[in-house]
Amino acid sequence: MTLRIIATGGTFDKHYDEITGQLNFSHGHLPQVIKRARITVPLQLEQLPFLDSLEMHDADRQRIAASCLRADETSIVVVHGTDTMRETAEVLGAAQLPKTIVLTGAMIPYEIKNSDALFNFGFACGIAQALPHGVYIAMNAQIFTWNNVRKNRSAGVFEKA
Repeated sequence: MTLRIIATGGTFDKHYDEITGQLNFSHGHLPQVIKRARITVPLQLEQLPFLDSLEMHDADRQRIAASCLRADETSIVVVHGTDTMRETAEVLGAAQLPKTIVLTGAMIPYEIKNSDALFNFGFACGIAQALPHGVYIAMNAQIFTWNNVRKNRSAGVFEKA
């Protein structure tokens, strides 16, 4: 079995710029994350243009759906920003692809101490290989179906809708 990883940016891939004090995009972290997570299943990494999910539009979500549709793999992990992860999951769910698609991300960027990125990514990769076809969100060591999830912004976690 092979696994496809689709990187779209989000907090997961942000870098802290020491000069400006801002978080922005540079190079992706996923090659390092994959190595550090010691994933041994064959995988393909696809990096789409990195965006903060608050800046995503319908065309960006359609690009993600098209990547999932074109993929030979039936197990797919989409690394996505948490703010609009549910909206992208809704587009993917409506497409009813015969694949297992798991969206995940991070509340704290990968390169910042105590980030949840590595755990969420490893968790998503494991369950993407075990769950039946469908669209899921994997955050906070929980699995949610695309149509029964929301981000609780005040608690900083995902929960059932």
